[in-house]
Amino acid sequence: MRQSSEPQWRKSSRSSHEGGNCVEVAELSGKIGVRDSKNPSTHMHAFERTAFRAFLHAVRTGRRHG
Repeated sequence: MRQSSEPQWRKSSRSSHEGGNCVEVAELSGKIGVRDSKNPSTHMHAFERTAFRAFLHAVRTGRRHG
């Protein structure tokens, strides 16, 4: 598979098709990027893969800190 220099952003499977609250994710150089799909040119957050996996697990299982 050929690597592109531009991240391949994917919209969350939980996002609506009506332009509501949506996030997009992309694989970056060893990290996972997350951005607001309504404002893709604004700030993007990058997470270590292990931290992002832990976050997804917590969301899927309903576990939260705080």
